[in-house]
Amino acid sequence: MAQFVDWDLAAATAGALGKSGPKVSYDEATEVVTDLRRLTDEAAGHVSAYTGLRSQVAHPPVRVVDRRDWAAVNIAGLREVITPLVARLSGDKQPGALTEAIGSRLTGVQAGTVLAYLSGRVLGQYEVFSAEPGQLLLVAPNIVEVERKLQADPRDFRLWVCLHEVTHRTQFTAVPWMRGHFLGEVQAFVDASQAGGEHLLDRLRRGVAALADAVRDPDSRASVLDIVQTPAQRAVLDRLTALMTLLEGHAEFVMDGVGPAVIPTVEQIRARFNRRREAGNPLEKAIRKLLGIDVKMRQYAEGRKFVHGVVERVGMDGFNKIFSSPLTLPRLDELGDPDAWVARVHGPVPGGAPSV
Repeated sequence: MAQFVDWDLAAATAGALGKSGPKVSYDEATEVVTDLRRLTDEAAGHVSAYTGLRSQVAHPPVRVVDRRDWAAVNIAGLREVITPLVARLSGDKQPGALTEAIGSRLTGVQAGTVLAYLSGRVLGQYEVFSAEPGQLLLVAPNIVEVERKLQADPRDFRLWVCLHEVTHRTQFTAVPWMRGHFLGEVQAFVDASQAGGEHLLDRLRRGVAALADAVRDPDSRASVLDIVQTPAQRAVLDRLTALMTLLEGHAEFVMDGVGPAVIPTVEQIRARFNRRREAGNPLEKAIRKLLGIDVKMRQYAEGRKFVHGVVERVGMDGFNKIFSSPLTLPRLDELGDPDAWVARVHGPVPGGAPSV
């Protein structure tokens, strides 16, 4: 079987290249971990009360991790997904032992480089690949670093982050089909790659190489999706884009809806955090574009506007019909037209008045 990535080397590279976190004492680190766990539980109550969504499965407690652990968890999750796919899709293209070893090591270093970069920037994540039903990760050193840079109240900023990430956990545990649907779409994206003339592994290697080059070279302007994507994948990518825009926008809507009632400094935090998102040196901006972070930032704004528009028209209970089945998820063209989604799922709302 073709070996796509030397996963052990990827983990070692991510650990070696990852930035060290902010300086904290042992007692401070212990306090941060305890605080984040407590605030996660607090956020869960607020999110449930605000959205009306209730977890349908038992989920593991939050994992408060450092940068190295975050990279290791994501490598493990990627390995669970990619290894069986490579086995199935490699077909009859079996490289020689030397070629395979060199290719997998090179890709391992490249993947580790990308994860090292991301490990210093991610505040939290609901990781769905490695196990059912997924796990909530909070990256403690990044949260502390950002709260210090923003000069934010630690308790307020940490709760604000927890509201966003717990909303993602709620989306996947209150909607029993969501994780399977998401993984199925990822599978469909990979399956569609077989319609391309170039072998999947070759495109994936070039995509990972482009990401690693972007981390090192601010003048790199390649589009990773253009490298990896085939024409047959565009329809699948539209569905994935619509889904991720919905999930990110919903999390933004919830954190901004709950925030004013429970976080005294939320307006200050939001304003400073938005300025931080928009800022960045040329290298940062190039890497954000190549890694899709700029797309994610647009998803926050576009998705939040869509959710707000739907809730304004049909109330929160009406919005929650979006989670009834994959068929009620918004289509890509509906994200800019809440009325179109409401008309398709609810039927016409007389006078456009909210239906609660």
